[in-house]
Amino acid sequence: MGIVAGLDSSSAFTHIVVCDTDTGAVLRQGYAAHPVEAKATEVDPQAWLLSLGEAASGGVLEGVEAIGVSAQQHGLVPLDRQGNLVRPALLGNDRRAQASAADLIDGLGGRQAWAEAVGSVPQAAQAVAKLRWLARTEPENARHVAAVLQPHDWLVWQLLGRPARRTTDRGAASGTGYWSAGSGSYRPDLVELALGHQAALPEVLGPADTAGTTPEGLLISAGTGEIMAAAFGLGVAAGDAVVSLGASGSVMAVHHEALADPRGMITSFADATGMHLPVVHTSNAVRALRGTAEMLGLDGGPEELSELALKSTPGASGLVLLPYLEGERTPRLPHAAGTLSGLRRESMRPEHLARAAFEGMLCSLTDALDVLRGRGVEVRRVFLLGAAAELPAVRALAPAVFGTQVVVPQPEQYAALGAARQAAWALGVSRGTLDPRTPPAWRGAAAQVLEPGDELAVGRAVRQQYAATRDQIHPGAFGDGDAV
Repeated sequence: MGIVAGLDSSSAFTHIVVCDTDTGAVLRQGYAAHPVEAKATEVDPQAWLLSLGEAASGGVLEGVEAIGVSAQQHGLVPLDRQGNLVRPALLGNDRRAQASAADLIDGLGGRQAWAEAVGSVPQAAQAVAKLRWLARTEPENARHVAAVLQPHDWLVWQLLGRPARRTTDRGAASGTGYWSAGSGSYRPDLVELALGHQAALPEVLGPADTAGTTPEGLLISAGTGEIMAAAFGLGVAAGDAVVSLGASGSVMAVHHEALADPRGMITSFADATGMHLPVVHTSNAVRALRGTAEMLGLDGGPEELSELALKSTPGASGLVLLPYLEGERTPRLPHAAGTLSGLRRESMRPEHLARAAFEGMLCSLTDALDVLRGRGVEVRRVFLLGAAAELPAVRALAPAVFGTQVVVPQPEQYAALGAARQAAWALGVSRGTLDPRTPPAWRGAAAQVLEPGDELAVGRAVRQQYAATRDQIHPGAFGDGDAV
């Protein structure tokens, strides 16, 4: 038996879990908020170290032999030749680079060219777009950028005492916009296209590799981005998809190869095990529930809306809500508005509108799931994440609408657990007790399993009603049969 730690530095806090290397059992935990504004778009990375130090206080890391690091994705930490910060780090929620992302798309010859190059089309959040924004709006700072790191890379580098060697992993690298999950290599020409000159990029480590050892003898594993760490902590594998219910939504699945999508609906991430994590995003998920609750004057929000929805029947008496309230990414309808269709005297009741909101949200996410299925991704079960996964209406409707088994994991710090599992893997490989191709077999997440049962036909009917309305209002939105 040994002890390892996983450290997750999210956008708002640092969470540390200390685990048994053999079973993954959590022995102790540490937590600290970042000393920054909750919605800050840029920050001095020293704030992450301050938070880390506080989370590790009180002997949390006592006896730990290895640490894995997970951190918020899409951040940009620009360094000069001496390894000092050129300016505060730019965070993933910074939308100022939207025009820069569009410039880059045109600069390489369109969306298909980017999809083929790196498996994704530039978005404002990505490091490549932030580099272009820096070159356009802060040219003096841009000229001093000699190296580029992401938050997880920077934290690993700091823990190791700022060595000459800087590292990342394939999961974090796949979100930059200048590393290809398909080829497993950087595209330095895209860095130059964005920044105006070359910059040093961190070495990309394999899943079980070691980034280094601290002077005290503590092994530091490769680390990874939060999405990849959470998937590893959940224990998802081929045949699994993860649907995340936030204000917006996302669907990702474990797949054996990278997927290039010229329309840009699929972002081709690498995972933390050597596999791939194709991801499809929707702009609207729980925001459709909140908006409907407000429209109906429900002070209890989505919770009260859920109770009301269960008083209706499947198909919501013919009401269909296309929840494209903030435009939509899947299908690509950036300027669309939401649509409520099927209004008749008998359907104009609060419970039917409530039900239509839940069915619309889940059908929209199933559209995203079908984009992956249409590219050969196998989906045998769906993990449902987010606070909305606890709503009775979501649990009642999701298995039938998704058409598969639904797993609702118990809330845990899965990114920190995934980082700890990676640390145990690297430690075992370094000692010759684990295979670099096979991660430690920790017990899976505690979860409730929901089966569609006899409701599959009902779910198909709800989907068909939704698809007919979608195709009538937005003909050709899915031009090649990705969604049905």
